[in-house]
Amino acid sequence: MNKNIVIGVVVVAVVAVIGFQLGVAGPGEAAMEPVELTGVDGAEALVELAQGVTLGSPDAPITIVEFGDYQCPGCAGFNQAVKPQIELSLVQSGEAKFVFYDFPLINIHPWAFLAARAGRCAAGQGDFWDYHDRLFEYQQRWSTSPTAPIGDFVEYAGEVGLDEGAFESCLRSDQYADVVTANLNLAQQLGVSSTPTVMISVEGSPARQAVDNNFLGIQATIEALRAEQAAGAGGGEG
Repeated sequence: MNKNIVIGVVVVAVVAVIGFQLGVAGPGEAAMEPVELTGVDGAEALVELAQGVTLGSPDAPITIVEFGDYQCPGCAGFNQAVKPQIELSLVQSGEAKFVFYDFPLINIHPWAFLAARAGRCAAGQGDFWDYHDRLFEYQQRWSTSPTAPIGDFVEYAGEVGLDEGAFESCLRSDQYADVVTANLNLAQQLGVSSTPTVMISVEGSPARQAVDNNFLGIQATIEALRAEQAAGAGGGEG
C-alpha cells in the first residue's frame, strides 16, 4: 500500500499526535471504539500504523484517497455512484489508484468503528473490497440495529466466501482496533471533519481535497493539479 501521499501531508501538518485513551476490549469483547495507541510518537509512526487499502496499481501516477465511514449514508452513495466511475475510468487503465482509509464518526454512528474493524477482518482473509461493498450495500439494515450487529457482519462474511468462524473470532476481539484508531487520528490530523472526504495527488504533488465528492469534481481537481504542475514546469525553464 502506497503511503507517500499521506506521509507528505502529515509530516507538514502534524505537530503532535492525538491519542485516544478509551481502553481496550477484554477477552471475547468486540472493540467498538478507539483504543489507546502506544509507540506512536510522530507523524511517520502514525502513518506506519494507519493502513489505507489500495485498489489498483501502486505505481499509478494519480492517488485518490477516500476517508470514509461505513455508517455514513453519503459514503454509501459515494460507493454506489462515484467509486465505480473512478474504477472504470481511472483505476482499470492504470492512471489512478484508489485508497480507502477508515474515518468512523463515532459520536453519531455507534457501529461505525465496529464496521471498520469488520472490513479489516475481511482484509485479513484477503477480500477487503467485496466485504467493503457489502457493508455499504446493507447499510440501512445493520446501521439501525439496536444492538451491535455482529451477527449481520458475520453473515456478510459468509456471503462473500470468508471463513465465518475466523472472521467472528477476529470481530469479537480488539484486533485491528489500533489500525482503525490510527486511521481516525490520521484523518483528524489532515483536517478531515466529515465523510466522505476525498483527497487527490497527481504524481507526487501535495494532496488537495476534491472540488466536490462526485466524479466531475474529482476530474476537475485532477485537471487543476495537472495544470499547476505544467505551469510550474514551464516557469522553471530558461
